[in-house]
Amino acid sequence: MDTLQGKTAIVVGASSGVGKAAAKALVSAGVRVTAIARGAEGLERLRSEVGFGLETVRGDASEPALADRLLRELKPDLVVLAGGAVPRMAPLDEQTWESFNAPWESDAQAAFHFVKAAITVPLRSGSAVVVVSSGAAITGSSLSGGYAGAKRMQWFLARYGQELSDTRKLGIRFLALVPQQFIEGTRIGALASEAYGNRKGISGAEVMRTWFDAPMYPETVATAILKGLRGEFEPGVTAIRLTAKGAEALA
Repeated sequence: MDTLQGKTAIVVGASSGVGKAAAKALVSAGVRVTAIARGAEGLERLRSEVGFGLETVRGDASEPALADRLLRELKPDLVVLAGGAVPRMAPLDEQTWESFNAPWESDAQAAFHFVKAAITVPLRSGSAVVVVSSGAAITGSSLSGGYAGAKRMQWFLARYGQELSDTRKLGIRFLALVPQQFIEGTRIGALASEAYGNRKGISGAEVMRTWFDAPMYPETVATAILKGLRGEFEPGVTAIRLTAKGAEALA
């Protein structure tokens, strides 16, 4: 898929952060985007900032019927899963099962429903699904409950979807993007940097400044998402590690 011009896309989690940046980038690339999010305010702000080329739908991506309905009704060429719960930032002994499990109920469940729907509907040959995971899926994240496990499961789900697509000759590309640093300008990035900074006796701003070679922004991830949707990453690769320095394939 060399160009995205004239394609249609669904972006889940489009009201803020990476999802919002991806929706804007796709519209700029000539894609007709349907933005999905739970909150009306964020969607209204996005609509006012983007205008033509964008539709919005309020919905919870973790609801079992939503993915199937949207993929059947909208028949998108592209799907971006960038939404998720904001984890409670606390050590294990301060978590409840509900707070620990929240990323599984949101992030992992949404990826499960959308990857499954992409296969069962199915999407057209040549379509692409990008799941935004996290570097926590590689290294763990001891201050965010079940977040690391849920993000790793998203990564696995992209691989499982690709295996089914290949076996059934559906021609759908599945890809997990794994940003391996805190993302500036996002709520999760701010909360995580503050939590880990507090543990080290430094500020969240110092974490952002000293832990990484260069800052990563939502737009950085959005650029990688568009590369994945265009098919610019090597065929057969189902996970891409992303830092401010660039991208590389993950086994």
